[in-house]
Amino acid sequence: MRQQASAFSPASVGNVGVGFDILGHVIEGVGDTVAVRRIEAPEVRIAAIRGATVDLPLDAPGNTAGAALISLRAALALPFGFEVEIEKGIPLGSGMGGSAASCVAALVAANALLEAPLTNEQLYPHALVGEAVASGGRHGDNLGPMLLGGLVLSTADRLVRVPVPEHWHSVLVHPDAILETRRARAALQGAYELKEFVAQSANLALVLSGCHAGDASLVRDGLRDVLIEPRRAPLIVGFDAAKQAALQAGAMGASISGAGPSVFAWFESRGEAEAAAPAIRAAFAAAGFDSQAWVSPINAPGAELLSAH
Repeated sequence: MRQQASAFSPASVGNVGVGFDILGHVIEGVGDTVAVRRIEAPEVRIAAIRGATVDLPLDAPGNTAGAALISLRAALALPFGFEVEIEKGIPLGSGMGGSAASCVAALVAANALLEAPLTNEQLYPHALVGEAVASGGRHGDNLGPMLLGGLVLSTADRLVRVPVPEHWHSVLVHPDAILETRRARAALQGAYELKEFVAQSANLALVLSGCHAGDASLVRDGLRDVLIEPRRAPLIVGFDAAKQAALQAGAMGASISGAGPSVFAWFESRGEAEAAAPAIRAAFAAAGFDSQAWVSPINAPGAELLSAH
């Protein structure tokens, strides 16, 4: 039996503007790496967390990776336990799916140590348990794409990979600021009008239809968040200018990545995305923030097993 494994999970764009808590896609080039070792004790231990700028919980039930592995152990009645080491590569409070990435990477690594490994779809319920520790809710918009790669529709119990043209790319810009998920979710409290839900549903349908058909004009008409973005945008200094810079550069649409403060934009080619990144960064610089940018195919690969022995 394999005794130790490590896995990598990329970052992600949660919500994709119009799919609050249910739609997301991965971003290549940045992510978390987790090493998992089998131990005789029937428990889960977090041995180390590296790369984080703030202290993250070392108690397994309060850690996204730990909670996910506790769920996996219980469901399979495993007679052994896991010891976990986490290497954070995703900035905390960035809206890039950092808590989900640690959780998914831990599950993929631990799965390689099982006598009968599960499919990535079968890991999803345990990932939801881990994500709930960080965000307070069982939503899979970040988890689904990390498990399957590309753009994924994630419901309470289903993961659906959405086809996207290979040449479509996303640019993700992360300003040097932190916006806690719980604070961003608190901004969503209050009353909503029925017409807002109807408009958002129409926009989501246009985006999904455009992806399936490879029709950028449908995506351009639909990639406009009229429900969540108006309530969260005031929390992100420089957001309006950053979004406008993306649209002026030819983006099909742009919005808040996850809970923010990162901003994403979709483009019809890698060249357009790369050309737009400096303008979006300049908008944040004008607001007083340094930033990082990543350009990635929307169809980028999901989590991967790095080693197992």
